[in-house]
Amino acid sequence: MDSSTVSQIGNQSDSKTAADKFEGLRPIRRAIISVSDKAGLVAFARGLVECGVEIISTGGTMAALKKAGVQVVPVSSFTGSPEILDGRVKTLHPRIHAGILFRRDMQEHCDEMASHEFKPIDMVVVNLYPFEQTVANPDSTEADIVENIDIGGPSMIRAGSKNFDGVAVVTAAGQYEETLKELKAQDGALSLATRKNLASAAFALTGAYDTAINDYFSKQMASGSQATAGEQEGDSPELVLRFQKKSVLRYGENPHQVASVYSGQNSSGPTLLDAEILGGKELSFNNYADLDSCLEMLLDFSEPFACVLKHANPCGAAEGATLAGAYEKALECDPLSAFGSIIGLNRRVDLATAELLRETQFVECILAPSYDDDALALLLKKKNRRILALPAIEQGRPDGELYGKFLRGGLLWQSADDKIISAGDLKVVTKVSPTDEQIKAMLFAWKVVKHTKSNAIVIAKKTATVGIGMGQTSRVDSSFMAVKRAGARTDGAVLASDAFFPMPDGLEMPAEAGVKAFIQPGGSKKDPDVIAAADAAKVAMVFTGTRCFWH
Repeated sequence: MDSSTVSQIGNQSDSKTAADKFEGLRPIRRAIISVSDKAGLVAFARGLVECGVEIISTGGTMAALKKAGVQVVPVSSFTGSPEILDGRVKTLHPRIHAGILFRRDMQEHCDEMASHEFKPIDMVVVNLYPFEQTVANPDSTEADIVENIDIGGPSMIRAGSKNFDGVAVVTAAGQYEETLKELKAQDGALSLATRKNLASAAFALTGAYDTAINDYFSKQMASGSQATAGEQEGDSPELVLRFQKKSVLRYGENPHQVASVYSGQNSSGPTLLDAEILGGKELSFNNYADLDSCLEMLLDFSEPFACVLKHANPCGAAEGATLAGAYEKALECDPLSAFGSIIGLNRRVDLATAELLRETQFVECILAPSYDDDALALLLKKKNRRILALPAIEQGRPDGELYGKFLRGGLLWQSADDKIISAGDLKVVTKVSPTDEQIKAMLFAWKVVKHTKSNAIVIAKKTATVGIGMGQTSRVDSSFMAVKRAGARTDGAVLASDAFFPMPDGLEMPAEAGVKAFIQPGGSKKDPDVIAAADAAKVAMVFTGTRCFWH
């Protein structure tokens, strides 16, 4: 090929006519195709050939195309070099990368290409080795995982995307149809806008791919002997998060705010983004926020459990022998606040539970692992009620979860509060010791207070809440709210506080109202005074040695 031929190819689209429907058209005359996921491959390749495109290909991709009768130039013939090292080196060659990277608008580049008899490559069709799928496969060895780190693919993708002015980069089967449609409409050319859009998607792909590899090695280091204590808790020096837009929401927290929901590629364990919406309107921004708090709570309970939440706080929670019994007790805690609430259930919803749910005056959303057919049919009679199914709820909370909270221009990142407090962890600090029944009730209340916004107080009887105070700037105010909501039900109840009592007054009021046992972290300078107040009231109190703030 002489320099004039290369120059002609490079500048063919520069002489734009009034008939052009797209700006910056570039002809596609040669494409290199190397894909791991071969969905839609044959049809796309045939369409390229029909548009006059010559195809270069490698390995399994070439075999699939030849089997389908598509004419292919082997990459080894194009480069004049064999594929070596078990296919590890095949496209990493000057003829490939020069063909992709040379500037069509620079005569010097065109002349240099011609002097070496290099040919232009106008399209890169590549998707990458299935690294994340290999990591997710429990049978994969480290050797399998490392072997699925693609090298040549990202190199070609990045080269073509950088040179979008002359090259189109196709990285997903979902792009095939529109690409062919434009090629056929524009006599084998693609517009600058299309090439830019394809390049943007390509860089997003390689960025996500590199992040997945970083995640894998970071987790390996965090679980290995070289990790520091901080790193084991997610305190890495650099954190890369990936999110993919799932949908645009009607609005944000308020109607004048714009909002979308994204799925996090770094997450593990059950997520609302995997839930199936079986009925009702689409979820709102606030629905997602409330339901996420609901899901967090469900993952901490193994017995049949129900919770009623409002504004991300529980206004009732209970365990029961049956799911219906648990929901009935949870609702009894604060039926007034339950209006417009989120209901969470950790078992398959049966008809008995559905009948109780249907009687509840107004419920925004119901979240459960699954539903009996007759139960679902009954619940769907109220059209605006959102019904969600998430089977992964029954799996519980995975170990070692990490999560964060966004700041303005930053992020807080930490390990999940997944510490389980058992009877053996409790330290009795009062003259009166709690009974076995009180210990069981206190441990239940502790699980609930962990999911209640601080300052948080939960009053419970057996395994059901009877009064909850949350989100106050004073712990005394939270105690007052919990006692007020519990009313006469404080008699013989237990109380959980998410942090220590800084003064005796937060304990004295509930004790006067009839609360008989208290569970709290301890650790205040005033602990002796609080213990003395408990002894004076002849109530039991235990320290957990662990607080459970939730801000």
